Amino acid sequence: MATNQIGLSKEKSKILAEGLNELLADYMIFYQNARGFHWNIKGDKFFELHLKFEELYNDLIIKVDEIAERILTLGVTPLHTFADYKKHAKIDVAKNISDGRKCVQSLLDAFKVIIIKQRELLDLSGEISDEGTNALMSDYIREQEKLVWMYTAYMN
Repeated sequence: MATNQIGLSKEKSKILAEGLNELLADYMIFYQNARGFHWNIKGDKFFELHLKFEELYNDLIIKVDEIAERILTLGVTPLHTFADYKKHAKIDVAKNISDGRKCVQSLLDAFKVIIIKQRELLDLSGEISDEGTNALMSDYIREQEKLVWMYTAYMN
């Protein structure tokens, strides 16, 4: 079996990297949606949500970079065009939303997509003993499950 530069199966690493590229596409759409919510939010919760959306997009862009670098570590090129992101993402583009509850619902919908995908990648990375990807996915899931709880509490 041929291995890549970090000692993992090239074939299985490529499959994992393809999944990470799909995740990267979702993150980029999620990031841009969060930026749009930050810019366009209106209403009595403006100050609270404006700040929360900024915290979120700052966190998402760090994760975008970590995912892209992990794809490169696995020996594959990360997606890097918006055309590719739209083609591969499962998260819907949110356009011109300024209502706080609609913004937060969009975030919750996006988290669901991302958490499900990360669990799939966590399983796959575990199967091929890829501790680097496994640790990233595990950390992301833990952080995001707490955010889902918090955003859900806001909606109730």
